[in-house]
Order: sequence, then structure tokens, then C-alpha cells
Amino acid sequence: MRRVVMSEQFLAHTGARVPVICGAMYPCSNPELVGAVVAAGAVAVVQPLSIAFAHRLDLRQSLREIQAQNQGGAVGFNALVEKSSKIYEERMRKWIDIALEEGVRFFVTALGNPDWVVEKVHAVGGVVYHDVTERKWALKALEAGVDGLICVNGRAGGHAGSKDAGDLYEELSDLGVPLVMAGGVGGPEGFVQALERGYEAVQLGTRFIATEECSAHADYKQAIVNAGKEDIVLTRRISGVPVSVIRTPFVERVGTEVGPIARRLLQSPRFKHWVRSYYAARSVWSLGRGATRDGGYNDYWQAGKSVDAIEGVRPAAEVVAEFEAAFERYRKAAG
Repeated sequence: MRRVVMSEQFLAHTGARVPVICGAMYPCSNPELVGAVVAAGAVAVVQPLSIAFAHRLDLRQSLREIQAQNQGGAVGFNALVEKSSKIYEERMRKWIDIALEEGVRFFVTALGNPDWVVEKVHAVGGVVYHDVTERKWALKALEAGVDGLICVNGRAGGHAGSKDAGDLYEELSDLGVPLVMAGGVGGPEGFVQALERGYEAVQLGTRFIATEECSAHADYKQAIVNAGKEDIVLTRRISGVPVSVIRTPFVERVGTEVGPIARRLLQSPRFKHWVRSYYAARSVWSLGRGATRDGGYNDYWQAGKSVDAIEGVRPAAEVVAEFEAAFERYRKAAG
């Protein structure tokens, strides 16, 4: 694998010390996890739906408590901008205003046109990165003015892409903005490989679920530790679009595909947003209950193929420190 000329624009954008993002996860982005990651010097993205619905906390107060822990890291904010309903859009606009008022300057957008988020964030000197799975979405995001791209590949957990990390990089490397690899990185070796490929940072989800600070149930964390990449399957039954989960007896029993009517509606430009919103709302309700009851999360355990590199449940600071050491070795070797 070639070693590329090193760029640190991502670090300049975020102000973080370590080019690692703890990605937004519903319902696993609890404040304790986010705070631990930023305290260790990396970037952690607040998921407002998790704060408000899974953990039933006040967003502003949570942001203040997380910001108070920051020691060389950066607090990010996740804005899902799909136009599912006017009520949802108004709520997201309010949440973004709160985040800006509390000093958040790094935003990650997904599932829609981020132009209005870019306008708000750029007005106060912040930056916006957008989730993409292929070039056409990257070009649309750049037209909207985003500053960087989260490149979601086929090894990611949650809403995975369909392309290999290398192919996705080659497809987007000429666009002139920082690229973040999302998917398949569970340890320092994969992190360094991403840097050598040309990515400026990596985004992790599954690795940070299997940490002491994450509020996920112990059974969920152990399932990640026990799983191999062959245990990760795609299901459409969470949000109407493919989501990576661990194969469990429940997943095998209910199947991974939606019914024929829902499948047809998901192909319709007129109805697909409504169907996705229905599945998403149902998942929020189901997972929200699971987040607060003993033994929860036993319906769908989202995870990516990075499970191969995860051998135990560890403190988040320990995970970040391992990545930071690998980054310093890489930086020194790169000159």
C-alpha cells in the first residue's frame, strides 16, 4: 500500500489532537461516552436523538457537561437532514441552534441536502462534513458547501455503504476536501492503513460501543467481542434501507427483508420518505425502550465488520490512546 503525502486539514478543522471520530450512534451515543472520547483528545459526535429520546436528557445541559471534559479533543454534532416532516425539521433546527450557542463548531450531516446547516455553521466559523457512500452524493454535498466528507464503506455498522474503502477513496480523492474513512476500523492497524491510503481520519462506531463508558447493555458489548465479520448481516427491517447488524436468533427468525408492499413503496420517490420515517420511528421507539430496561437491545445489535479487530471491552481513553500512539508513529515516519 502506498504512503501518501500527509495532510492534517481534518485536525485543523476540528482542533482535535487525534484524527479519530467516535461516530453518532442511536442509542449508544450517551454523554459519558462522548465526554470520555473528547477528554482523551479525539472527536466525538453528539447524537441529539439519543440524548433526547433514548437517554431522556436535556440537550443543552448535556453539551455543557461534555464540553467541560474537553482536553484537546472536539465535540461534534450530528444533523440528519432528511425532510421527513416539518416537525422534525423544526426540531433539528432548534437543536443545531443550541449546539452552536454552546460552542460546537464541527457538524456531521447525513441523509439530505445540508445547505441550510452549512449556512448556519459557516456563519460562526464552523465546519460541516457530510456522510456519503458514492461520488454523486459527494458532489451534491460539495455543491451545498460542505468542508469534508465522511466516506461510509461497505464494512461500516449501521447504515453501511456498498463500496470497498479503497475504491471509495479513489472515487473521491480528487475532490480537494478531507476524507474520513468510516467502516471496518476496529484497531490501530486498520487506522494506519487508512492513513496510508490517503484518508485524513477514521470514524469508529462499533469499537466505541465495546467500551466501559458506553451505556449499551453488557450483552450487546459481549456480542461485539464474540462476533466475527461473517456474523454481520444487512437488514432492511430497522429503517427501510440496509443496516448492518449482528446475526442473532432474533434476526434469523424475523428475516432481513421488508414485505413486498413496503419494498414497492421504498422504490417510489413519492412514498419512500414516509416508509423510511415509519421504520425509523418504530426503531426509535423499540430501541428507546431497550435502552432503559434491563437486558435491552436484544432485537437488533448494530455493528460493523470491524468486530474482527475488537477483543475486549475497554475504557474509551485507552482506545483513543492506542490510536494516538499509532498516529504519532505514522506522523514521525511520514516526516
